[in-house]
Amino acid sequence: MNFILKYPLITEKATLVALQGQYLFLVEDHATKPEIKKAVEKTYKVSVTQVQIVNTRPKKRHLGPSSGVKAGYKKAYVSLKKGQKLDIIPQ
Repeated sequence: MNFILKYPLITEKATLVALQGQYLFLVEDHATKPEIKKAVEKTYKVSVTQVQIVNTRPKKRHLGPSSGVKAGYKKAYVSLKKGQKLDIIPQ
């Protein structure tokens, strides 16, 4: 179950959203909302109230004569119970 979460995303947007009690995680492509909720609750010992998922499609990229594909990914916005927080993002 712990293999569902790849790692927490630490970006400018993630730090702004963390102030409102939401945290971003990069997750496996096959992960479902209940699996993500259980994995976060088990790993970080917090209560999750809501999970929202965003699927990003692969994108074509060109650099000079060569072309390729930037891999797609799945990320989850995890909302915690009011008053709880994770210490994964420096504030």
